[in-house]
Amino acid sequence: MKKFLPAAIVIYSIIYTILANGYFYALENAAFIYISIGVALAINLFAGIFCIKSVKTRLRICFHGAVMLVVFQASTAVSVIYQIIVAALTLPNGDWKSFIFSALYCTAFEAFLFWNGIICVYLASYRLGLKKRITGILCGMVPIANLIMLNRILKTVFEEARLETAREMLKREEVEKQLCKTKYPILLVHGVFFRDRKLLNYWGRIPKELEINGARIYYGNHQSAESVANSALELKNRIERIIKDTGCEKLNIIAHSKGGLDCRYAMRFLGMDKYVASLTTINTPHRGCEFADYLLDELPPDIVGAIERFYNRMSKRLGDHSPDFMAAVNDLTAQKCIIRNEEMTLPKDVYCQSVGSVLCNASGGQFPMNFSYVLVKHFNGDNDGLVSEDSFKWGESYTLLKGECGEGISHADVIDLSRSDIKGFDVRDFYVSLVDGLRRRGL
Repeated sequence: MKKFLPAAIVIYSIIYTILANGYFYALENAAFIYISIGVALAINLFAGIFCIKSVKTRLRICFHGAVMLVVFQASTAVSVIYQIIVAALTLPNGDWKSFIFSALYCTAFEAFLFWNGIICVYLASYRLGLKKRITGILCGMVPIANLIMLNRILKTVFEEARLETAREMLKREEVEKQLCKTKYPILLVHGVFFRDRKLLNYWGRIPKELEINGARIYYGNHQSAESVANSALELKNRIERIIKDTGCEKLNIIAHSKGGLDCRYAMRFLGMDKYVASLTTINTPHRGCEFADYLLDELPPDIVGAIERFYNRMSKRLGDHSPDFMAAVNDLTAQKCIIRNEEMTLPKDVYCQSVGSVLCNASGGQFPMNFSYVLVKHFNGDNDGLVSEDSFKWGESYTLLKGECGEGISHADVIDLSRSDIKGFDVRDFYVSLVDGLRRRGL
């Protein structure tokens, strides 16, 4: 953020306040209306964008929206005082039309400024999160509460801008080192109930960060829900296709959640170990989750069946050709995973490692993990909101992530699905370090 930002905001606020309260001058000079609209549009479209050094369009739009909201706060505060004075001068004389039109004129300008700012912030901010977005909407029409919530939103967005711009400056030198330029490409394998999509990347900001640092990225592109065996078969076909198309000989696989089980199965039973240089599992339930066993035992069969039919039907509409909800869930139970874990021994000549993360409390997770965290903790102790810490460890090395904020790192946070900034843990930096470690091994 640039040093002249406070002065710029003051100048924008003064100009916009004059424009918003220029009704009486506009009556005498029609040209003032056109000038006012033109200047107001210029401020709304460009003013905040030039107040930040970031090269990221998303961040510039987000910061622009925050600046517009601050200008809105300042200009609205002055405008309210001005309109009160107008009311005091006009209403005693019975000139209520002048006051009403002046107030409406002002409201139109201020409303345009507010909605421009809030839309930019809501669409472009990563750190704001779903919770604050919803709370902001709910508090929007509640006096006092809306001002408090707006200030919280602004604080979050300005902090995001500060951290991101500082990070950009620090990373420019590292990018030149190409820390993620591994010998073999990276294959990212998603977990259950998700698909690989271009517009809403399952891995959040991670793939772009790896590519900036020299990585070649591919995706598993398998269905969202299937048995481990069938998902492994899909991954086998995908791996063979990548090897054939690129001639890369092998792949470094990074797999999240159930994706780790699918990859292990493909290596152990489908001969894919010869095409894999390394497998890194992220929060994978190698020994299953007793919470899944509990749900299957306690939920009425009718409800389970209804959920299964609904999920399979919706998944087909979203691109899966033969989703199988129950096959996926059954293969995640502790009973199935423990048996499978013993059968799927470590492959030879493949570097295997695992990563896990835990939440410190329920409030650290997003919905629904803030609820499931308590249940999983009851059955298995420390967990990431879905999988217990005891289930993560596998391979030659194991890394446990906790963060430093007192909230921890959830099953979604560890792949940046929620695009959250966690104090003491930058998920992008972690993956750059992870892939750099593979590069240093000659993989």
